[in-house]
Amino acid sequence: MNEVLKNIQARHSTRVYDTQRQVSADDLALILQAATYAPNGMHLETWHFTAIQNPEVLARLNEAVKGAFARSAEPRLQERGHSETYCCYYHAPTLVIASNEPTQWWAAMDCACALENIFLAATSLGISSCWINQVGQTCDDAGVRALLTELGVPASHKVYGCAALGYAPEGTPTKEKRVKDGTITIIR
Repeated sequence: MNEVLKNIQARHSTRVYDTQRQVSADDLALILQAATYAPNGMHLETWHFTAIQNPEVLARLNEAVKGAFARSAEPRLQERGHSETYCCYYHAPTLVIASNEPTQWWAAMDCACALENIFLAATSLGISSCWINQVGQTCDDAGVRALLTELGVPASHKVYGCAALGYAPEGTPTKEKRVKDGTITIIR
């Protein structure tokens, strides 16, 4: 099997991170560069990537998301919003926010492709990752939106997903990937 296919099969979601070990500036630059090489609608590159490594800023973002959840009508989100321990990014030392112009009908697809490149690049560098939805779920909340704008996410953008990046502690178990029967159909 070639290295690309091995890397794809090695990628998995990590929800526990070593909070004392940060992704290096060089590795983060490579990961963000990989994002920009993803396919995107008509090659317009209307996306934007905001990388946060500052623990205080990450904590502020988590509190803003929790505030939005606390005001939600959905009980499960309310519970997260009032939890003392809930962290929407699993305490990863780096979070990359993928945003795009919602007026582009392909905006979500562009960000999804870019995030997959982020995950694969991270895996190739020995860095763990996880897709994070919560910032996208709450990006229209006034408090979350104000913070996102302050952090450099363009005011006209919607968040379509985030990548938590860091290092899993030694011995962290991973789930074995199993493809469900009937997932693939081939017509010849």
